[in-house]
Amino acid sequence: MTDAIVRPVRDAVRRAVGSRDLRRRTPPAIRHDPGAPGANTIYYLSPDDNAPAGGIRNLYRHVDLLNAAGVDAAVLHARPGFRVDWFDNRTRVVAAREVTLGRSDILVVPEFYGPGLGALPPGCRKVVFNQNAYHTFARVPFATTAPGAPYAGVGGVEALLTVSQDNAALLRYAFPDIAVHIARVVVDERVFHPADAPAGRRIGYMPRRRAQEQEQLLHLLRGRGCLDGWELVAIDGLSEAQTAAALRSCAVFLSFSEREGFGLPPAEAMASGAYVVGFTGLAGRDYFDPGFCSPVAEADLLAFAVAVEQVLGQHRKDPEVLATAGRAAAKQILAHYHEAGLRADLLGFFSSLR
Repeated sequence: MTDAIVRPVRDAVRRAVGSRDLRRRTPPAIRHDPGAPGANTIYYLSPDDNAPAGGIRNLYRHVDLLNAAGVDAAVLHARPGFRVDWFDNRTRVVAAREVTLGRSDILVVPEFYGPGLGALPPGCRKVVFNQNAYHTFARVPFATTAPGAPYAGVGGVEALLTVSQDNAALLRYAFPDIAVHIARVVVDERVFHPADAPAGRRIGYMPRRRAQEQEQLLHLLRGRGCLDGWELVAIDGLSEAQTAAALRSCAVFLSFSEREGFGLPPAEAMASGAYVVGFTGLAGRDYFDPGFCSPVAEADLLAFAVAVEQVLGQHRKDPEVLATAGRAAAKQILAHYHEAGLRADLLGFFSSLR
């Protein structure tokens, strides 16, 4: 088939995919009555997406912690009756059509809706919850927007909320006139914790990130015989509890993080006692301590392969060395990324907006 035929078809497919993505990133209709006092409610707008996703899990957790602290909050979905069910929750959920925001209410908008921020009522109070600063400009046309996009010109944006020191630094550089605050991620110790017994010769990884690099790395390692006697465990499409159980069963976890807001999978792997080796995804620099894991320079496939070979070699010599490092990693992750800390972050942040 000639390029003259292939190119128009390929371009048409790209336009169709782009159009669908933009529709997904358009928020539902939100009613706002500037004359109404409001109920001091904090509404977290969420996509109607039931696939396992750490970002949506964070929205639900924020609402739960705020309500438990006596602050009125709810997750705002487009469809009546919708809630995610891939983790156990009794979170307060309401439909957009059932709500009218007043002067005292606050709408928390994920960065996912960046291209559609202009569709929100200009007068309502807004916080942009940017859980991945590296996606801030996704689908924001460069040629047609003013400096400061996508937040410039959007009425009512009072602050930005994010999830890591790494992302906060990027957002402060990009938007020096908007206050940026951090609400830490939670790694739930009730779910993610080391196993009582030693992990088996299993290597965990999550296949949704950097698939081509994963393939290259695993070919390299198999070709050198490094994977002999090891089981590869692709962790994908599992519930939160199933993911934690899979991680606990792995002595080693390969991190393929890429331009992350935080990078939850390697943090959860550390909390589960696995020894983590691989890419930090940049935001993972917040917690990838070389004292108990093996961070690899971004996109350095050779360094990744060498690091894995060294780690597996160490396991053959003395598996307890890696197990000890895994327990140290778990202790550090669980000591900082906990609900009490997030609750304090949220209460301090929203108090500053009152």
